[in-house]
Amino acid sequence: MIEQFFRPTTIEQAMDLKRRFQHQAVWFAGGSKLNATPTKTERKIAISLQNLPMNNVDWDNGTLRIGVLTKLQQLRDMPSIPQALYNALGFIYSRHLRNQSTMGGEIAAQQTESLLLPVLLVLDTEVVCADGQILSLEDYLATPDDRLLSEIIIKKPFRHCATRKISHSAAGWSVITAAVAITDKQQYRIALDGVGEKARRLPAIESLALQGEELEKAVSNAIRPVDNLLGSAAYQRYIAGILIADLLTDCRQKEERSK
Repeated sequence: MIEQFFRPTTIEQAMDLKRRFQHQAVWFAGGSKLNATPTKTERKIAISLQNLPMNNVDWDNGTLRIGVLTKLQQLRDMPSIPQALYNALGFIYSRHLRNQSTMGGEIAAQQTESLLLPVLLVLDTEVVCADGQILSLEDYLATPDDRLLSEIIIKKPFRHCATRKISHSAAGWSVITAAVAITDKQQYRIALDGVGEKARRLPAIESLALQGEELEKAVSNAIRPVDNLLGSAAYQRYIAGILIADLLTDCRQKEERSK
């Protein structure tokens, strides 16, 4: 239960508070994760980010730069965002949650169900830390910590990309969320969430450039899900293979229509 709530007005003040309280404190953005099971925080001190200037959305030489405090619905309402990102934002079924949740929170929470991470991974996303350090999203996810993020950079926003969520109901937990993209050099990008502890790319499968049944089989063999309430491990392997192959077909069709 949060007992102290600080409202810094500058990034420097926020960083000073974090250095002072360290692991007793948690960053507080929209609050949709910290106040809800299973991501509810046990820390006693919250450092609010709401007064910090980190809710910008800008285009910069073909890249899309998104402040971490940008609300999901705010981003989805923008007319020029990539279709795959628009679709992924809609996987969070509740407009109320989309109005509360922030882009930075969706990344920093690193929850079991990460509906946006697959599409961000295949679009070569980077995160900018408040201290100026820039990391690929993959590197950030591999070494999670309490560093404060300030901006998200989608480096290849208009790659041919497709994403899909498999769930038993619109409001239910997702079984699998996946995304596939094709680069300018006709290379694949494949990312999955729901078949392991966190969202991940499959670079070994990407390098094989498989299609159809061969791709289905390779994906199924590359992941190690476990039995859970959403389905058996065998079911998850099976549906993941089919989903990735279907998304690749969707990407190919988008590529053909754009010619």
